[in-house]
Amino acid sequence: MFDEGRGRAVSTAAAVKMQIQTIGAGFMFSREAKAFGAAVGATEFLGPYVRGRGGVLGEVDADVVTSAFGFFPGEVVRRAWESLELPAEKAAAGYLGVCQDFGRRKLGGFDGAGRLAELLAPVAAAADPAGVALFAGWRALPQAADDPARAMQLIQVLRELRGGLHLIAVRASGLTPQQAVLIGGSPKNSGPDQARSFGWPEPYQEITPELRQRWDAAEALTDELIAPAFADLDQAQGAELAELLTTANGLVYNR
Repeated sequence: MFDEGRGRAVSTAAAVKMQIQTIGAGFMFSREAKAFGAAVGATEFLGPYVRGRGGVLGEVDADVVTSAFGFFPGEVVRRAWESLELPAEKAAAGYLGVCQDFGRRKLGGFDGAGRLAELLAPVAAAADPAGVALFAGWRALPQAADDPARAMQLIQVLRELRGGLHLIAVRASGLTPQQAVLIGGSPKNSGPDQARSFGWPEPYQEITPELRQRWDAAEALTDELIAPAFADLDQAQGAELAELLTTANGLVYNR
């Protein structure tokens, strides 16, 4: 029997995934991120990114970070994780500040920032943290008091939720992390370009129709896995969330 509520939640999850992915990624390449890297003495991008994003995991071996990041080669993660003499707790706090300050700059004039945060907060609170350690760590960080920073922070929290569940879905669909990176490119960043930026060595295998079918299956499974977090939003709230995120995405990338 068709579960109307679950179907609505899956539809909402699918409708907002692109915006959450792209907005959440924006702060990682921002002037705020570059300033954070310079302040902690980093000489390349991945050190602050891995130490900052993964700092919520605590002082762990790099293999633990690799297990959570999923889509990066282990040796790349280890090199980046160990490249900075910055305690994990401080790295996480610093990267959180980057996220919040990026939100203040990009969404400071957005009248819908408060409502966006209001809709995102119960989604983040309802999500099951099992199997998604980065999400759990980011959700546990203190939330900003102001709407633009809090909205951006919650977008990042949900980005980690979807990313962690997508990793589970990718593996369940029979794809390797490298194959997923090669398939999951975009018009602006092809699969091979993305693989190079992640540190995967060439040559790269050909992506066959069968592998693409597995990717499509992983995408659909991710929507299913994340859907329960959106279950408490009714149809109107889901549509409103998608509209607000689309507007926020435009502000992030056009300002």
